[in-house]
Amino acid sequence: MARLAHAGGGARRGPRVRQAVDDGVLERRIKDLLELRTDANARFFDEHSERIARLCHRMAERFARDGRLIALGRSPADRSDVRHVAVEFVHPVIVGKRALPAFGLPVDGGPPASQVPLLAASADIVIAFGAGDADTADAVRAARDRRCLTIAFAQTGAEWEFAPAVEDPFVAQELVETLYHVLWELVHVFFEHRGLLEGRTAGAVHDAGAASFLYPFLTEGEGGLEQVIADVRGSVLMKAEEIGALRRQTLGENVAALGAAAACLRSAFARGGKLMALGNGGSATDAMDVVADFRHPPRGWPARAALDLTEDPAILTAIANDIGTEAIFARQVIAYGEARDVLLAISTSGNSLNVIAALGEARARGLATIAMVGYDGGRVASEGLADHVIVTRSQHIPRIQEAQASAYHVLRELVELD
Repeated sequence: MARLAHAGGGARRGPRVRQAVDDGVLERRIKDLLELRTDANARFFDEHSERIARLCHRMAERFARDGRLIALGRSPADRSDVRHVAVEFVHPVIVGKRALPAFGLPVDGGPPASQVPLLAASADIVIAFGAGDADTADAVRAARDRRCLTIAFAQTGAEWEFAPAVEDPFVAQELVETLYHVLWELVHVFFEHRGLLEGRTAGAVHDAGAASFLYPFLTEGEGGLEQVIADVRGSVLMKAEEIGALRRQTLGENVAALGAAAACLRSAFARGGKLMALGNGGSATDAMDVVADFRHPPRGWPARAALDLTEDPAILTAIANDIGTEAIFARQVIAYGEARDVLLAISTSGNSLNVIAALGEARARGLATIAMVGYDGGRVASEGLADHVIVTRSQHIPRIQEAQASAYHVLRELVELD
């Protein structure tokens, strides 16, 4: 294994240790991983952009009839997407966008195929994550039997299937995440063209509102369905270009930080330490995904000790109720953290008080710390609150989360770099 020696960062740095990257192994590997993502992203959205636009229209019709989005999945990694897509629709991060009803059915409640008949109604949308296994296909079949609109990312018998043509499971997951973010962003277009929704009696009134920057071209007036579909398709392609550029920035500017963070994790695991991950909202689901990738890794990699600090609602709600939300992660660091461990904090802003409190508690206890942050890095970057900081330079939260997914997937791979 090509050793990337442990290196500190931020305000707590010790003597710098030279990383074993003289032969360019690290830079070449990250470049290869970036190229794989860039190519897959361009091909996927070029192929599916019109179908995505038409699906947004169909989803808007279901929501307009009081339908709900129901997400399901079986694996630990699928669980993070189930939770992520639900929180995006229920708690919109863009000012002026309406909350849309959505919830998840991970395997905590039993096989998805047995849950769907209990909770799904004919106006609903069912989105199935994961491989095209028999259980997922049974769940999709149950949803279709109830006349739900069905979406999947493998061959399951869903009406709308978007199977990424890429073998790398991390890249496939990133494409899927971008896709459901785009669905959430652009389904709103058709609420602003209410006359184009089947079953709606409202006239053709168009108001792009405060969030018109999300979909260029769409503030020029009401048009026919095909014109709106064409405009939405153009917006899909623009969003695909945006995430491609942001991945290039995130991975290209943070080669050294990613290499040092991977070395830090490798050293911690060798000492019997563990990774703890945390975040809020969509970033909480990213923490779930990180932990799933370490505890249940693909490709025959060794399983690594990892703990999700967002996982237990009893602990989170008890601390939030009795002490306050600022303490929900710091208290867990006190309970579980050891000096040989590593804390990974994921934040789109870099300013979340409970993230900052947890990083401070971890540093006080001698844990190594890694942060993935958006915007300009916020307080985490400017005040050096983590040893290794990976900054995704954007103010658009869905794109930040997508690029951060690439960053932590690459980090996972670098830990096992041969």
